[in-house]
Amino acid sequence: MIKVMVVDDHVLIRKGIILLLEAYSDLEIAGEASEGEEAILIANREKPDVILMDISMPHGLDGFTATQKLIKEISDVKIILLTMHDEEVYLQKAIEIDAHGYILKKSQAGELYEAITSVYSGKTYYNVGLPPEQIEKLLLQKGTKHASVLTVREQEIVRFVVLGYTNKQISEKLLISPKTVENHKANIMGKLNLKSKAELIQYGLNNHYVDYRK
Repeated sequence: MIKVMVVDDHVLIRKGIILLLEAYSDLEIAGEASEGEEAILIANREKPDVILMDISMPHGLDGFTATQKLIKEISDVKIILLTMHDEEVYLQKAIEIDAHGYILKKSQAGELYEAITSVYSGKTYYNVGLPPEQIEKLLLQKGTKHASVLTVREQEIVRFVVLGYTNKQISEKLLISPKTVENHKANIMGKLNLKSKAELIQYGLNNHYVDYRK
């Protein structure tokens, strides 16, 4: 029996995933959580074999940081990042933090089951539609890091942008106005000579701002 835990801040998505997994007789639901800190507490108590971890959870610890902490605290746990992001840079970040799998929320139930059983058996499972040679390239690039030209506050902004937060959510987190958030973004884009949000996200992931606090 494989004990599986589901972490997602959207209750309908979380319950839907659990419902899908309960159809498999060799899977057992070992807990659920809505954000990273809660996931860490429950995982340490319930000791799941596999955790399905959302990345963007605005009201608590994000999935990337929670994954890093859990891998350090529970040596034999396997973590699959379950997300809507199919961009290569997100997969690159998953590889960098040693996530055991990466699968999209739009995947079929059979793919999710395959991901769980694969990582449980000691394999990795990265399924975002990239050819194997491209994934191998990302694995070889692991550990590449660049110096930051941003202030601490600007790094905070980049981190929240990468995690999918809106200006309003960022302003609430940092206790500043949405207009100030927008001004910071403009300054960041100017410093880095970036032209789009996608380029900013890629920069943030490639330069590890998502876990700058560790």
